[in-house]
Amino acid sequence: MTGLLAVNVAGLVVGIVILVLAIITFFIIVPVSTWFRALVSGAYISIGKLVGMRLRKIKIGMIVDAYITGKKAGLNINITELETHYMAKGDVVKVVNALISAHSANIELSTKTAMAIDLAGRDVLNAVKVSVNPKVIETPVIAAIAKDGIELRCKARVTVRANISRLIGGAGEETIIARVGEGIVTTVGSAVTHKDVLENPDRISKTVLQKGLDSGTAFEILSIDIADVDVGRNIGAQLQMDQAEADKRIAQAKAEERRAMAVATEQEMKARTQEMRAVVIEAEAEVPKAMAEALRSGKLGVMDYYNMQNIQADTNMRNAVSANGLPADKGDKGKK
Repeated sequence: MTGLLAVNVAGLVVGIVILVLAIITFFIIVPVSTWFRALVSGAYISIGKLVGMRLRKIKIGMIVDAYITGKKAGLNINITELETHYMAKGDVVKVVNALISAHSANIELSTKTAMAIDLAGRDVLNAVKVSVNPKVIETPVIAAIAKDGIELRCKARVTVRANISRLIGGAGEETIIARVGEGIVTTVGSAVTHKDVLENPDRISKTVLQKGLDSGTAFEILSIDIADVDVGRNIGAQLQMDQAEADKRIAQAKAEERRAMAVATEQEMKARTQEMRAVVIEAEAEVPKAMAEALRSGKLGVMDYYNMQNIQADTNMRNAVSANGLPADKGDKGKK
């Protein structure tokens, strides 16, 4: 009898332990508190849905809180969509807050669009805020040159509003800044003088706005204001100075080339003169030989030789007189 009682007591204890473990396991697997919180908040979620989310290792508390917040704000959202967006590595809280902001501001933004914008890497909540409260983008200093060669350094402030329908696939702020810079360069470059731009800086704004620079971007340009215009360098004068210096160097190079050619020609003429003198000296050296041969052969007589010597002496005298600056005939008269 005692043994039977001990067995019953042991079985009861085991049953109690199993029951306690079952209750603990139930409360671990089934988030009853979360389910109850959603229920009293008017955002009912089935216990099976919550158990499935826990088994898929989803942050139930964050998803349920975002769902409750959306429902309280009057959004028509589905807990399954939030769960799917979380599993796709999206920011559920930011998407819900963006939907609430858009709903409050009467901006048309669907849940799928908001999730797509978030998955595309853009800040959907900030986009909604910029759509409600326009943003000012300040461009860096942009240098442009007018037709008179004067450089102008301009800085602009661009007021933009986010275009939610173009956030997916639309260009960002960098494109806006680049296009505004292009418009400033075009406007200043088409001005006859830099004074025209200084007198009417609003012509830059008008020209840039007329170009439709926000096409294909995620923004809508509301206004472009020129914050500052400074006069820079005289690029035209600098270019002229550089051109003059280049022309000067070219002229010097050509003059040096001509001088070198003249020196070479002079050297060549001197060489030719030396060659001719050498030929003459060589020919003169042959004259005595020829005369000796003529005397031996009888072709030249003694008197002929003396006459030739007299003629040579007379020629030498005339050359000497001419070298002293006297006419040859006066030298002859003085001789007589």
